[in-house]
Amino acid sequence: MTQNHQPTASPPRSRRHTLAAVTASAAAAAVLAARQASAQEDAPTPEGTPGVVPIQSTTLGPMPTTGAIRGAPVGTQPQGVIAATATQPAAIQVPAAQIDAKIEVLNIINGTMENPTGPWVVSWYQQTAELGEIGNVVLAGHVDYWNVGPSVFYNVRSLAEGDEITLTGEDGATFTYAVQTNDTYGVQDLIGGKLAEVVSPTESAVLTMLTCGGEFDYVNGEYLSRTVVRAALKPASPEPAS
Repeated sequence: MTQNHQPTASPPRSRRHTLAAVTASAAAAAVLAARQASAQEDAPTPEGTPGVVPIQSTTLGPMPTTGAIRGAPVGTQPQGVIAATATQPAAIQVPAAQIDAKIEVLNIINGTMENPTGPWVVSWYQQTAELGEIGNVVLAGHVDYWNVGPSVFYNVRSLAEGDEITLTGEDGATFTYAVQTNDTYGVQDLIGGKLAEVVSPTESAVLTMLTCGGEFDYVNGEYLSRTVVRAALKPASPEPAS
């Protein structure tokens, strides 16, 4: 996945409008762009990062650059709220995966997901659901990074059913999700239509996390698969009796 993609398309539409469907040629172009990795400035892996094992390749090749697959068609989110007000996600905590990170706001432009901007930040796409809405909250992050190594979503692949993910909104409200599934899909399967299912709107409040996974192709400089975690919003705890 290219890290410094600069879209030339027109500005994204409102989060509540359907984006243009991705054509086969656009999907092919997205795959080509994903193979054109660009180097980043040197940045050492932070000391004392819990649960992170340095990547040591056994094959000659560059340190991979990763994140969510590109070319993700997203439609209008279903109407409905589950909280008094909706709020954009601002932070994420996943104890089981040693994740405690800020969330940046990115866009899906002409069916293409913008790349997370760094190794330690998680991206939320504002064409997807906000916290407090019924719909699919879509997040992406890097699994590793040029000249850094393991990054924010490195341990996402180890998440198991029932593990909790807590998102904090800009207004301070918290929403806790429980992992339902953790799957790995080949890039070609996603391009063939599975990705649309993964990031499309839903009729319940869910969270989808995407990152690269599977084997790394050192010849073409890309991962061959993507890790997709789906989690469901947990019911709010009842207020204690006064």
